[in-house]
Amino acid sequence: MNYPDILAVAVTLFFVMDPLGNIPVFNAVLARFDARMRSRIVARELTIALVILLLFLFVGNPVMKFLGLTQPTLSLSGGILLFIIALRMIFPRAASAEDEDIVDPFIVPLAMPLVAGPSTIAILLLQSSQHPERVWEWCLALVLAWIAATAILACSPWLMKALGDRGVKALERLMGMLLVLLAVQMFSDGVAQFVAGLAGAR
Repeated sequence: MNYPDILAVAVTLFFVMDPLGNIPVFNAVLARFDARMRSRIVARELTIALVILLLFLFVGNPVMKFLGLTQPTLSLSGGILLFIIALRMIFPRAASAEDEDIVDPFIVPLAMPLVAGPSTIAILLLQSSQHPERVWEWCLALVLAWIAATAILACSPWLMKALGDRGVKALERLMGMLLVLLAVQMFSDGVAQFVAGLAGAR
């Protein structure tokens, strides 16, 4: 196994999952539940998110081939999605009243799209399509990122008290700035692949 590549993909997935940015939404949605029920819901939703992401990792490549999607398409769309997510991390929106009115957040919005979002899925599809023989390495990277995100979200009440609202926002914006760099790199890779494909088709 190529552990540097695994670590790099795990860090990217962790940034895209944005656990620090999801802390206020998790707290707003789960504020009405007691500590035990809150822990059960967080465990349930994060487990569902992991199952969804693993499903896309292992089944996404055949689905892509069936739909006729190419690697440049994934790189370009993934770069755009990452850039949008990064901008939202740098300029976060306030928790809306709709987030607080959810009675039982089953799958939506905690598992999907907050953790298993479209940008996370796009990265997994891209990795599995570019290097299908390394799918177990990407699986390990996903599990590592998921464990780190789970630890942060499970400890979110204590993190909010320790870091404060400003501290959480500052860390989220720092992660967003790093994610902008990754998004631009992914988009430029997609453009390069697309141009190379056009040149090869001539």
